[in-house]
Amino acid sequence: MNVLVTGGTGFIGTYLCNELADRGHEVTALARSPDGSELAEGVDTTVGDVTAYDSIEGAFDGQDAVVNLVSLSPLFKPSGGDEKHFEVHLGGTENVVRAAEAHDVDRIVQMSGLGADPDGPTAFLRAKGQAEEVVMESALDWVIVRPSVVFGDGDEFVGFTKKLTPPGIAALPGGGTTRFQPIWVEDLVPMLADAVADDAHVGESYDIGGPEKLTLKEIAKLVRNRVAVVPVPMALAGVGLTVAGAIPGFPMGRDQYRSLRVDNTTTDNDVGAFGVDPADLRTLASYLERE
Repeated sequence: MNVLVTGGTGFIGTYLCNELADRGHEVTALARSPDGSELAEGVDTTVGDVTAYDSIEGAFDGQDAVVNLVSLSPLFKPSGGDEKHFEVHLGGTENVVRAAEAHDVDRIVQMSGLGADPDGPTAFLRAKGQAEEVVMESALDWVIVRPSVVFGDGDEFVGFTKKLTPPGIAALPGGGTTRFQPIWVEDLVPMLADAVADDAHVGESYDIGGPEKLTLKEIAKLVRNRVAVVPVPMALAGVGLTVAGAIPGFPMGRDQYRSLRVDNTTTDNDVGAFGVDPADLRTLASYLERE
């Protein structure tokens, strides 16, 4: 198959392009400033910005499938404010779907986010939820994958945790009780690749998480080894992040506070739909020990 991967030279995109190429697909990685240094031999790159339709439209010619990975991190405040989530996630998806339909692409695999909801509590979740509606209402065969936080070489999640938990003593909103279900990128990517080629996944949405549900406090202790956690009441954390978020360059804001009020875990982990036993997935602890 000819497969276009938007965000193809990003963290997840690089792993996915290489996995698809290993499986014999003809792969093109689209990015605003593509860096193909980590891509497998034979993976092509092309320049494009999903928020600018004319810059991406030509890349869809001759493609059989597109994987839409372009995403802003929910962990950090985007430059441009919360509306940037709608510009990139919703507007970008509208452009990807439009271009795919114009060029008779058969399938779209949309990487969304766990908890995506058009009426969700954060701009990230609302934009992702509204983007899902665009995909499901399209003329394309579609598959939607909603992962929890993804870790691995080149991720943002471990760095985010380190920002929240300086060595020694860490003041965590709510005492760090927010739960996550981290999944290793090299466990996630084969599932995305399966969704590209296996017709059994068409019309399905999957909530995907790793083998463990961990609190932010537990994750902080894994990342920092020894750290004393001082609970900060959620209301006080909300005020602090709202005020600090107005400071240029400060990486978090009120939307990130809201995200820490919502667990990022599955009710039913759908990895079984890909023939995967959750017990066989890599834990965050084993990854950090390797580091």
